[in-house]
Amino acid sequence: MTWNPRDMQIAPRLASALRPGPVKPRHALLIQPFYPKDPRTSFGKHVLAPSLALTSIAAATPSDWTIAYWDENLLQGPPPHDPFPQVVGITVHLTLADRAYALARWYRERGAKVILGGLHVTACLEEAAVHADALAIGEGVQLWRRMLRDVETGTLRPIYRGDFRRPYRNEPPPRRDMLPKGCFLTTASLIATRGCHNRCGFCYMATHDVKMPYQMRDVEQVVDEFRATAEPYAVFTDNNLGSRPDYLRELCRALRPLEKIWSAAVSIDVTDDPSLVREMALAGCTGVFVGFESLNGENIVDAGKKSPAPEDYARRVRVFHDNGIQVNASFVFGFDHDRPGVFEKTVAWIEENRLTCSTFHILTPYPGTPLFRRLEAEGRLLHKDWRLYNTSHVVFRPKHMTPEQLTDGYAWCYRRLFSHRSIWHRRPVDFKAVAPYLAMSYLYKRSNRLWRFLIRRQLTAAVWRPLVEQSRRRHLRFRKQLAADTSAAPRQGGSVVTAGV
Repeated sequence: MTWNPRDMQIAPRLASALRPGPVKPRHALLIQPFYPKDPRTSFGKHVLAPSLALTSIAAATPSDWTIAYWDENLLQGPPPHDPFPQVVGITVHLTLADRAYALARWYRERGAKVILGGLHVTACLEEAAVHADALAIGEGVQLWRRMLRDVETGTLRPIYRGDFRRPYRNEPPPRRDMLPKGCFLTTASLIATRGCHNRCGFCYMATHDVKMPYQMRDVEQVVDEFRATAEPYAVFTDNNLGSRPDYLRELCRALRPLEKIWSAAVSIDVTDDPSLVREMALAGCTGVFVGFESLNGENIVDAGKKSPAPEDYARRVRVFHDNGIQVNASFVFGFDHDRPGVFEKTVAWIEENRLTCSTFHILTPYPGTPLFRRLEAEGRLLHKDWRLYNTSHVVFRPKHMTPEQLTDGYAWCYRRLFSHRSIWHRRPVDFKAVAPYLAMSYLYKRSNRLWRFLIRRQLTAAVWRPLVEQSRRRHLRFRKQLAADTSAAPRQGGSVVTAGV
């Protein structure tokens, strides 16, 4: 039976009888709402690196305001109320919308002005509007300062709209000093590019109201930000760091002297040029998150994703492995060409190609996307309970299997992937990489009870960072061999840290 503690599933209680002290003028509180964790995956997933949303907003706060940060998913209890904030900013995503609205109601009833932002607010504006004093639609960083000034003068408007076309390089670096020490594997969440050249029909980036052109920050900005964190490992949160190969190559050459390691999400076509993958490895890339989505080419076409043929995926995975870069493969189940055999076929492929980790999702029609509109028009949506639109529940009728078959297949994939047998089967070819791979696999994949303990006691960094440092040193040795080997002879290993796990 899957271990599923209450505090990983149910948000902290908000005391209805509590009457805090007076509002503190020019004090803002930023909240990341709680969401239930999927016990079939790793409870450590959400503490590997923090979201950039709130720390970026915090960086735009006027100097005459004080500001606090609170992430309910760190299991430290309900958000603070002393001092009581004049403004509460809450980021809203689909599956945590109900909790965000409950928080908004609690703070508004006690005198705070509540500002909501995030992708769900953009997609479901009318729904969100009744829960807030003001909504930030689009890019919130450029709106935050103006909204706070309007609070001061009593002129706060119901809706503010940010423009994603404004130069991304002009935004200030995030306020990482606000993050609680010890709660994350790394606080170095970085972003170099914004937007995506793909418009996959199931992705939030395809929401009709999201107009986000592809932009790149100056390479020097990104490098300086990574250097300033003093962290040995960073996670790039870009939708696809490899969308512009020329930019990625320039970035990699600038990152190389730092002698740090990092991971990122890229599309599989970055392997079109193996020399670029080699540049990534020499710059410190140890892991990539790749959205393969499906091994069925018809599903890829239907989704509108620009991707090489699935028959060529295995060869392209070897390009990463040959350069010491581990692959976390993302797969989506429930496409219209999926049948009950898709689960065993996908896991067999993962094991055959020795992927360090894989992430599975049930196809989820996010509001405002082409997929949502199509399934709604076909009468295939089962409900609109946003809490269950989290890629681990079936919320529509699949075409060639029952909802129960899809649910059971998804759960089976994680049971198999996290099994001793599968972990051992996927061990690296390089025997030197086996021990660190096993350490990562068991700590990350099979340690939910430990993860809960680490999160509650803010020990995530203390436990993980020695392993990260070992990985960094090992990768530096690997890089020297790779640089000296002009023929780039195949070798697998690199690091134990994987992107997006």
